[in-house]
Amino acid sequence: MTGFESVAAFEAALAALPGPDRSAQAEAAERQGQLTKPPGSLGRLEDLAVFVAGWQGLGAPRIAHGRVAVFAGNHGIVAHGVSAFPAAVTAEMVRNFRNGGAAINALAAAAGLELVVVPLDLDRPTADFTRAPAMSADECLAALNAGAAVVRDDVDLLVLGEMGIGNSTAAAALCARSFGGAAADWVGPGTGVDAAGVARKVAVVEAALACHADAPTTAFETLRRVGGREIAAIAGAVVAARLAGVVVVLDGFICSAALAPIAAAHPTITDHCIAGHCSAEPGHARLLARLGLTPLLTLGMRLGEASGAAVAAGVIRAALAAHAEMATFAEAGVSGA
Repeated sequence: MTGFESVAAFEAALAALPGPDRSAQAEAAERQGQLTKPPGSLGRLEDLAVFVAGWQGLGAPRIAHGRVAVFAGNHGIVAHGVSAFPAAVTAEMVRNFRNGGAAINALAAAAGLELVVVPLDLDRPTADFTRAPAMSADECLAALNAGAAVVRDDVDLLVLGEMGIGNSTAAAALCARSFGGAAADWVGPGTGVDAAGVARKVAVVEAALACHADAPTTAFETLRRVGGREIAAIAGAVVAARLAGVVVVLDGFICSAALAPIAAAHPTITDHCIAGHCSAEPGHARLLARLGLTPLLTLGMRLGEASGAAVAAGVIRAALAAHAEMATFAEAGVSGA
């Protein structure tokens, strides 16, 4: 994926999002009807196989090279006490990912997925977005392109996640600016802050909305004003994956919030996306409803770092295995309905 040469190129991509291959979907649906089972008896596994077929353009879709991409960034708003952990934890966790010691290392391996970790200027946090845009236009474009860069030609499933102390506050600000509602509707405990911490987060989101109230509301402007580098990178990866026909599995609230500014103007941005799970962060269920996504799993997870999405990838693999490896009634010599 070559990325986006300019803000105009990014906006042009959003205005020309390709759709799935309907003939491949039809071929996959026809095969589902011939497999040795009552129609619909595998439930959503059948739908997943047809869904992936449409985006891969294959009647028998596969995951030959699934990739987990975890983006990491730091946030200037941490100075307001919005997290239970210090900003230094972002870089420390990146080191843990690279040393193989985090949950996502184990879960990606269990799902047969390659893991790539992309830290984004961790020594240079975004600006405090209660007073100024989080990023300059150039910084935001660079983050979008860092995300697009993980979409290589050989990747046929992309699982996305993030790491960034303070980023659940940025996610709440993105949702509030994109979809409306009070700051309190979108703010949750994140890393586990108490009631006073939640109140601080609400105040930060309210201040951000006020600071940028008169600014343009395009997807790019919202991402750069109240987002973060890792969040913009997720948005860039999702758009690049769409252009390449790659299915995306989204993780939790923060990962999904990267699409809020785009979905506000281009609701079909989620057409190639699967919500891996619904996290325990209160705003996630509300956000998924606005994005038109039904989560595969609800396990009470709230870790981030693509953990829930990686578990969901195992379900997607199971769906494709059943689709490709089951015998048809004719092959098995079994009488059909």
